[in-house]
Amino acid sequence: MPSAAWLTERPIAHRGLHDLNRMRWENTLSAFEAAASAGFAIECDVHLGSDGSVLVFHDGSLKRLTGQDGDIDHLSAETARETKIGGTDDHIPTLPEMLGLVAGRVPVVIELKGIEGRDDGLVRAVADALSAYAGEAAIMSFDHHLIRRFAGDAPGIAAGLTAEGVKDADMEAHFSMLAYNIDFVSYNVHHLENRFVDTVRKKLGLPVISWTVRSAEDKRKSDAVVDQITFEGFDPRG
Repeated sequence: MPSAAWLTERPIAHRGLHDLNRMRWENTLSAFEAAASAGFAIECDVHLGSDGSVLVFHDGSLKRLTGQDGDIDHLSAETARETKIGGTDDHIPTLPEMLGLVAGRVPVVIELKGIEGRDDGLVRAVADALSAYAGEAAIMSFDHHLIRRFAGDAPGIAAGLTAEGVKDADMEAHFSMLAYNIDFVSYNVHHLENRFVDTVRKKLGLPVISWTVRSAEDKRKSDAVVDQITFEGFDPRG
């Protein structure tokens, strides 16, 4: 299994070091540059574009971030470059653009956003983008159908489960993903601590990071039970 120990070394900027979408918006090259310059690791989200490209964008819908109607998976790399975020000069970047900007300066954690039935090839496309990348990088997802493809389509890349919930059904679903040899877990900070996280850290010895930490209070809670934070909206350095 690939080591994901480097995930614990520095705080991870959620969707880059944005300013809560005032001037510097989430998942933009500006936010990624700000994070890398500050020495923070970077978390980003990706979808599969209409031409098989990997687009860095969180929502399935374009509306919140671009003001346009339509869905992200209907865009090609070319149309993404023409689509501005939040009325700024930043466009929707491709994953290769983002990786080229970061250039190994800080670790990158890529969350794959699935749209089941419309995302065939996403895992392999992300792996292809990472194949020539020299920096530290990991992939993760909420979507179990994508996680089941990680080992076959993205071998050798540190891979994780993004998760939340405290109910027995949540725990059972999460434990089932351990059969797919995940290397780390990213868990909702407001659902800590729990028996799944305890098992992953204490019995399996795998790193656990939290999301999304938005205050010093959240950070204190996270630091007490897991290994690193994914943060936004404040400076975790104090």
